[in-house]
Amino acid sequence: MSDTATSAINIEKVLQTLGVEALNHGASTGNVWLETSGETITSFSPVDGKAIAAVRSAQLNDYETVVKKAQEAFVTWRTKPAPHRGEVIRQLAEKLRLYKNELGQLVSYEMGKSLQEGLGEVQEMIDICDFAVGLSRQLYGLTMHSERPDHRMYEQYHPLGIVGIISAFNFPVAVWNWNTALAWVCGDVCIWKPSEKAPLTAIACQKITQEVFAANDVPEGVSGLVIGGAELGKTMAEDTRVPLISATGSTRMGKSVGAAVGARLGKSLLELGGNNAIIITPTADLPMVIPGAVFGAVGTGGQRCTSTRRLIIHDSIYEKVKESLVKAYGQLKIGNPLDQNNHVGPVIDKDAVNMYLKALEDVQAEGGKVLVPGGVLEGPGYESGCYVKPAIVEADNNFKMVQHETFAPILYIMKYSGAVENAIAIQNNVPQGLSSAIMTNNIKESEAFLSYAGSDCGIANVNIGTSGAEIGGAFGGEKETGGGRESGSDAWKVYMRRQTNTINYGNSLPLAQGIKFTI
Repeated sequence: MSDTATSAINIEKVLQTLGVEALNHGASTGNVWLETSGETITSFSPVDGKAIAAVRSAQLNDYETVVKKAQEAFVTWRTKPAPHRGEVIRQLAEKLRLYKNELGQLVSYEMGKSLQEGLGEVQEMIDICDFAVGLSRQLYGLTMHSERPDHRMYEQYHPLGIVGIISAFNFPVAVWNWNTALAWVCGDVCIWKPSEKAPLTAIACQKITQEVFAANDVPEGVSGLVIGGAELGKTMAEDTRVPLISATGSTRMGKSVGAAVGARLGKSLLELGGNNAIIITPTADLPMVIPGAVFGAVGTGGQRCTSTRRLIIHDSIYEKVKESLVKAYGQLKIGNPLDQNNHVGPVIDKDAVNMYLKALEDVQAEGGKVLVPGGVLEGPGYESGCYVKPAIVEADNNFKMVQHETFAPILYIMKYSGAVENAIAIQNNVPQGLSSAIMTNNIKESEAFLSYAGSDCGIANVNIGTSGAEIGGAFGGEKETGGGRESGSDAWKVYMRRQTNTINYGNSLPLAQGIKFTI
């Protein structure tokens, strides 16, 4: 571990700049922080195990206050012209640029991802704000031809109301902003329940947003925040006043949220587990394959929903790829993520460590062969107990642990033989369907992978890895990944309700389908 790592940031100065205090309140209606009195949540950094700051969590009465303020704000906010709302989001992007270094450092220190990834996450926030500004002038509908004379048909989109956002620890700020930037320009108001494992980044985001909203007289309640446990999330999911719940997390959590929202016929946007694979064909360019596979597997400590979990390698190049992977893993530097010389930082907490160790134990019990052994790192620089070694295991795709998403740096490798369709069948034979990739220089193979009979994932890449996505495209997956779409393309439509309009500008009242009715 580098001696310069611990001095990479001054966390006290970062917190002061972002307005995060030693003990914070865990609920806000926008410009007002509520005097919460719930359980105290102390945020410990997985980087060094030190307590950063604490939050008094929100209680159900605090949630009720935030919801009522959001309802009141929606009545006003939805009347603002969309380009006006876009201008507010443009200013938010500028404010995020101003605070990018500090917020990126806090993301890295509280969550454990590398500093470059922390800064990159804030850049995603800036990018989605820029996207939303343009979108604010493009909330388009279609015009259709009516079958009736002197009639015009068209469709338009209206804001839904309150959007409830439940986010995970691994992207503690970007996913929130993926939702809010679009929802706000659409005329919605938002209530955010962040992960209890990363509450301080949420408070920082709320305070940055407050600066912008206060300067633009945005109604109090447009940006709500409640920090707390599963009970708050359950309450939000069951609340009929919240027409849309956007939830990011495990498949188990998503099934619970989806059932609760579905029971009241609400709308849900679910971004759940991934079990992402890269297919490596005989024509693959190995100098591209190895960096893409390694970063996909170990980046963010293997805690991305798009992390590479499986490599499906053609048997003719299997030994060569395996040898290159083992060599690359031997060069990985594990340590403080704020030191840019390190490749891999810690996992989020001790529970994640135990899950990682149990997964390695279980896959070996099923017959998996360890190529690069795992384990927990100890000694100077690893005092938090959250640093683990990225592992590689030869395994069968049908192993129970391979079918399961383990949120840790464990990479499973396996062979395929014959045509690329055999590899695609292996890739698709898991419950999840988020991200996928193929490494090939054969156009027939790449087209087969992208065809209707190819990858069944929401994201399918050619000659890049599974990890990471640009905000311009819709992000999400199929099967147990939940089917939701966030970020770019036409993902904005989920935050709105569609309405079909028919206008009769003639002097008679013809009925559709030629029906005659006289009195």
